[in-house]
Amino acid sequence: MAHTNESAAEPQASEAFERVKNTLRNMDAAKKNEILSSFTEFKSYLGNRIDLARRIGVNDEQLALAAEKVAGYLAEHEEPRNSEEKLLQELWKVGKDEERHMLAHMLVRLSQETNEPLIERS
Repeated sequence: MAHTNESAAEPQASEAFERVKNTLRNMDAAKKNEILSSFTEFKSYLGNRIDLARRIGVNDEQLALAAEKVAGYLAEHEEPRNSEEKLLQELWKVGKDEERHMLAHMLVRLSQETNEPLIERS
């Protein structure tokens, strides 16, 4: 298997995914649309959540595993609202497990590097 330390990271990633899934299900439709309608807004939202996760000790592998689960959920339950999301959905559909995992790592890094989080980075 290509994922290192996957078994150690999986329980925390699954818990994080459940929280995200519940958040998405319970989120006001207008707020969800606001986040998903703009790729910039989506990256900002994701970057802020990554910042919070890092502050409580979630590592890169755990973040990527959670991002994989979230991406799978979004690909299955949400229609793309812009061209960037459509591209990500298409890449997700054709990607093998290992490729999806790497894409999740890249999305985490992209969100971190392009985001100006609400909480100042330490």
